[in-house]
Order: sequence, then C-alpha cells, then structure tokens
Amino acid sequence: MAVVKKIEADNLALKSDSARPDGDPIALIFDESAPGRRGVDFPGGAASEARALELLGGELCRADIDGFPEVSEPQALRHFLRLSQLNFGQALQFYPLGSCTMKYNPPLNDELAALPGFTALHPATPADLAQGALELMARLEAALAAITGMDAVSLAPAAGAQGELAGLLMVRAWERKRGDVRRKVIIPDTAHGTNPASCTLAGYEVAVAKSHRRGYLEAREIRRLLDDQTAALMVTNPNTMGIFEPEIEEIAAALHERGALLYLDGANMNALMGVAKPGDMGADIVHLNLHKTFSTPHGGGGPGAGPVAVKAHLEPFLPIPRIARRADGGYEFAAERPDSIGRLRSYHGNFGMLARAYAYILAMGADGLADASRIAILNAAYVRKRLESRYPSASAEPAMHECVLTHKLEARAHVSTLDLAKRLLDYGFHPPTIYFPLVVPGALMIEPTETESRETLDRFVAAMEQIYDEALAAPERVKTAPHTLRLGRVDEVTAARHPILRWRRDDAERE
Repeated sequence: MAVVKKIEADNLALKSDSARPDGDPIALIFDESAPGRRGVDFPGGAASEARALELLGGELCRADIDGFPEVSEPQALRHFLRLSQLNFGQALQFYPLGSCTMKYNPPLNDELAALPGFTALHPATPADLAQGALELMARLEAALAAITGMDAVSLAPAAGAQGELAGLLMVRAWERKRGDVRRKVIIPDTAHGTNPASCTLAGYEVAVAKSHRRGYLEAREIRRLLDDQTAALMVTNPNTMGIFEPEIEEIAAALHERGALLYLDGANMNALMGVAKPGDMGADIVHLNLHKTFSTPHGGGGPGAGPVAVKAHLEPFLPIPRIARRADGGYEFAAERPDSIGRLRSYHGNFGMLARAYAYILAMGADGLADASRIAILNAAYVRKRLESRYPSASAEPAMHECVLTHKLEARAHVSTLDLAKRLLDYGFHPPTIYFPLVVPGALMIEPTETESRETLDRFVAAMEQIYDEALAAPERVKTAPHTLRLGRVDEVTAARHPILRWRRDDAERE
C-alpha cells in the first residue's frame, strides 16, 4: 500500500508539472520570437553575414523558412531543455522495453571515450599514427571472442541489423567457396523482425519454424524443415519469449549434418555473458549489440555497433579491413583478403561505441559480467513472479533476462494491451514492448535489466497491479490514457504512414 501511495503522489507531481506556468514549450518559442534577434554576432555586421552565407553555399541554405522563430542563445537553450524534460529517457525513468536491454550507461565510459587521444583522431589517420586505437580495437575483438566462445570477431558492422546481414553474406560466401549455393534460411516464428529482412537482403528465402507450445524450438521441427537447400538457421538464444533454447546443441548437430550453419542472433546476450557461450552451443556465427549488452548508448538514431563473431572456418570471409598484428608487434589494417565479403561501411566502425564497450568490459571483468547476467535473470524472474496473479506468463518455462506476460482484460473489460501501456506512462514508467512476440496474443514483454533496484521493480509491479484493478473498476480511465503528459492519445498509424519530416510555417500556425 505504501508503494501505491507513493505512485499516487508521483502522479500528482506529474500533473502539477504538466501545468507549469511557462506553458506549451512549442508555442512559447514562437511567442518569444522578435525580428532580428539571434544567438550569434558576425564581426563586420550584415556584410560579413552575407559573406558567411555565400561561403556556406546556397544549396545548404533553405529559402522557405519564413516565420521561423528568431531568438537569442539563452532562449534557444531553454527551448531545447524544456523539450528534453518532456521526453522519456533511461537516465530518468525505468525503461523495461523487452528485447532491447535498456540498461544503464555509466558516464565513466563516456568520459573515457571522450579522451582527447580518441576524439581528436581522424578516421583516415594512417595505422602507424593510430596504434593506440588499433590496440583497443584488437583487445575488444579478443574480449568479445572470449565472451562468445568464437574464434574471430569483426567490429565493422554499424548496428545489429548490419551484423545480421554480414553474417548471412558470410554464409553465402562460404557456400560459394564450397560450390554449394543454397536458397533457404530457417527462422523461428518468434524471431525479431530484422531476421527475415536480413535473409531477404542476402538473397535467401525464409522458412518459418513453429515453436513448441512452451515457447522454444524443437530439434524435430528443424529436422522437418531441413533439406539440401537449407543454408542456415537464424535463432536468438535466449529467444524472444525470454526462454533458453534447451535443444540448441541437438539443433546445431542436425544443421551441421546437412551442411547448414547455425547463426545465433546475440540480441539477448545480456542473459549469457560470463555464464554461457554461443560457441559452446554449436553456433557458427553470432552478432552482438554493443548498445544492448555492453552498455553503449541505445537508440535515438545515433551511432550503433553490431560486431560479428565467427568460428575459424568462416574467418576468411569476415569484412575488410581486418586488424592484423605486424612482425614488429604493432597493428595494421589488412585489406588483401580474397574471400572476404568486402567492406560494409566507410572507415572502421563507430569508434566511440567501441571505446565505451571496452571500458565496460574492463571495469566489469569476467566475474562482473557473469553477475550482471545473473542479476538480469533474477530481476526478470522477480517481476514475473510478482505479477503472475494478474498477468500470467505466456510460457511455463523459466524466465531468463525478460518475461513475456499476458492478460484477460480485453475479454473482461475491453481494455487492450495498448491501453495498459498508455496508462503506465501516467505512473512515470516507459511501457514494456507490447504485442511481441507475435505468437502471444496481447503480449507484454518486460526486461528489467540488471541495473534496476528492487525498490524500482516494486514500484513498477505496484503500478501494473493498480492499472489492472483500475481497468476492471474504471476501464474508461485506462482506455483514454495518458492523462498527465503534454500529449494524450495520438493517431500513431497516420503518424507512421504520413510523417512530417520538415518544419513548415503552416504546420506551426495550425498547432
């Protein structure tokens, strides 16, 4: 009860905050605008300003922004700070977005990645003048190989999805080298949406494997789909039901018997690092998401990193350039690799993300990484157990780092999973992933990560319980949520299909 009262108090604080005297921050910036007001002075006046615009180039200047707010530097700063305070972020709230691993990113890692020797290093710097950076990358490759139980790692992929594509292109290159090009990749019905997309981009057809009713893949289902045209199986372990695949070694053996490979999507490595290795499960390829497992910033369209690790028989096909050790002990970029799938992107990865991940691994150590995995599993099991009376688990199998829950509120009160998610915003929590995996009706996928305290989890559980009870007693309150944010229900379908991607004066005036 004390926790529920605390939530109610937080709710009142949210409501009072939404009625701040500074009003709508979007409208306010227009109200503060005045002709000629600006946040920069050009020495020499208007002539100097005209010259600056001339040097910038007309193709980089927009002529259709008449009516854009003209404000001073403090006003512009306050505008963007106000907007930031309206946003949800992991640094401010619990962010249980399932399968995304929205864990805490230590600022220390940011400080280390911002060391002058790193940030001032131009990406085109010759290898002889970038030995420290190359050594960091080589050490990170070695650490990720040890964590995954694989033989070689490339840091080139810019994100997890590109890591997937790199892995499948290596499967294709390996087949061509053997003179046995195949056409089909198996993926489970619980797969991430990027898996079938990556298969298509790599030129493969997709065969869908049905999961057991308890949520995992059976070896006999894989054998049913296996034939001489099967190139690989893509599977996430633990899978998107939050369950460890108990037959993964048997599945790997069945694939290898038919000349196919096992690609393990490492999106859920936060349950395995330091505890179990994909290489020991029979995986031939695994990609990692540094922004999920190794505590680099996540989302927002910023730099990503999706290293791909392979067993020795696939090492020749890794992307170029590779980091190689010279005879004198230094490092160089090796690009003369005839079997490589080629270059995936410009330069050599998003170095800042690599530096952050390496700092995280060094700080944690082997024991710390294992503890993080165990605590992530404990937190998910705790949330699942606490909520089971109202939100039963979609599977009877033990939960790993995340749990997938269901509910009967749609039938009992015509309250949907989306309604629950919107109402949770009123309690100061970001909603979990909803309606995924697709095989679970009305799914709520909750991943607490290892960085959340028991007190935070208790507040989250209390909010979920209160929303459930509220849905039965006052369903309209839930169905019309959120009530404490600047915006209420929006037309998400129209917003996705017809996004407004540039500012226009008539749009601002309509608001």
